[in-house]
Formats: sequence, C-alpha cells, structure tokens
Amino acid sequence: MVLLELMRYKNCAMAGLAAVIGAAIAYSAAPGALVWMGLILITVFLITGAGNAINDYFDAGIDAINRPSRPIPSGRITRNFAFRFSIVLFAAGIMISYFIGTDLIPFFIAVFNSILLYLYASYLKKKVLVGNLSVSYLTGSTFLFGGAAYGGKGIQVTLILFFLSMLATFAREIVKTIEDIEGDRKDGAMTLPIKIGERRAAYLACALGILAVFLSPLPYLMDMFNEYYLAVVGIADMVFLYAMLQILRKNPTLSSKYFKVAMFLAMLAFIAGSVLK
Repeated sequence: MVLLELMRYKNCAMAGLAAVIGAAIAYSAAPGALVWMGLILITVFLITGAGNAINDYFDAGIDAINRPSRPIPSGRITRNFAFRFSIVLFAAGIMISYFIGTDLIPFFIAVFNSILLYLYASYLKKKVLVGNLSVSYLTGSTFLFGGAAYGGKGIQVTLILFFLSMLATFAREIVKTIEDIEGDRKDGAMTLPIKIGERRAAYLACALGILAVFLSPLPYLMDMFNEYYLAVVGIADMVFLYAMLQILRKNPTLSSKYFKVAMFLAMLAFIAGSVLK
C-alpha cells in the first residue's frame, strides 16, 4: 500500500483515465485496435507514478515541512528505494508504450514525458513558471498520448482537450506554489509567488482559470461532445469559480482542493459527453 501511496495512485488513475478518454475520442475519428486502450491506461499509470515517486525523492526536504506524512519524510520508505522504484516504473511504462499504435509516436511521447518528469523533479520545478508550465503540459499531454495511438487525426481531435487541461492545470499549479510558499522559500526555490508576490500570483491563477471556464464549451461547439457534456462541465465551471474565490480570499489550501474537484468533474464531463453521444 505504501508503494501505491508513493505513486499517488489516485492521480495515476485520473491521468490514465484522461488518456483513455483521448483514445476513445480519437478511435471514433480514426478506428484502430481497441486493445491499445488498455496499454495506454497502464503506460500512463506507470509513468505518472514514476514521476510522483521521483518527485518525492528530490522533494524529501520540502515535504518534511509541507507534507511530513508522505512515505519518505515519515520514514516508511527510504529516498534510495523511491529512486530505484521510479526508474523501474519509467522503464516499464516506456517499454509498454512501444506496442501502442501503428507508428512510434506514443513511444516518443512516453520517452519525452519521462525525461521531462525527471528534469522537472530535479531542476525545473524551482524555476519561475517553467516548472508550472511543465506540469501543465504533462497533464494535458495525457489526452494527446491517447489520441496519438490512432495517428495524426487522433492527435488533431484531442488538441482542444490538451489545451483546456493545460489551462486548468496551470491555474492550479500556481495555487499550489502559493500553498507551498513556506517550504519552497526555505528550500531556495524561486517560484512565482516568491518572485512576484502571493497576491499577483493569485490574480494570474484566476485569469487562467476564468479563461479555461470561458473556453470550456468549445468541445461541444466543435461537435466533439453532446449536451450532457455542457450540463456536467457547467457544474465543473462553478466549482472552478469557487476555487478562484478561495484563492482571492487567501485560502490556497481550500482553493487547491476545489481546483482538484473541478478538474475531476471536468473529466466526468468528457466521459459523459463522449460515452453518451
């Protein structure tokens, strides 16, 4: 169980589900092998888990301040074990990706994302905006990875989901850096709220969140999803707006929580809009 906690299996499952949604949408536009969807889910689950494990390896000092209950700072797993475990997960995910699709696009995405996850954990997350952008791309790229299994057309139809996911994730990442400002400052990280101040960072997070809400009807307008998508995404949008209100009230922990809830509801909207179409 502690290994699943290290991987943050709930995040892994959500990322895997996002990739399968992207694959399902791409499949409807460019049919291929259905077995790829299972491989897509496993690949994304493993690589996401590897990224979380390697992140905890490098963040042991910060987590001792911000999240002392995690496996490494709590002493349930050693840093060296977490490092070796992450490498095994990266390798397994990349190897499985080789068998997805009729070309090597999913394989190359898996390799690139694995390298980026390592660089993010070891170096990029301490850089202003670069770290936030990296996580935003990685989250959105799960949809692209699923679409890539079905070739160029599959990637094209998942681009809007990639973009919307990036916007929402970027907003939440900024909120998380506000939440973690104490530990990041002690660790010497130069995050956005440390650089420009918590208030300005909160305004930027809200601007990105509002843009994501404004653009959320696009998949329906592009005839990708049905009216069920609009109904569910409307609820997600209200939760997004509530999360933004909380960050303006200087409550980053609650804001981050509701951003996560809103992103889960948006995922349900993607499912409702595609499965019930």
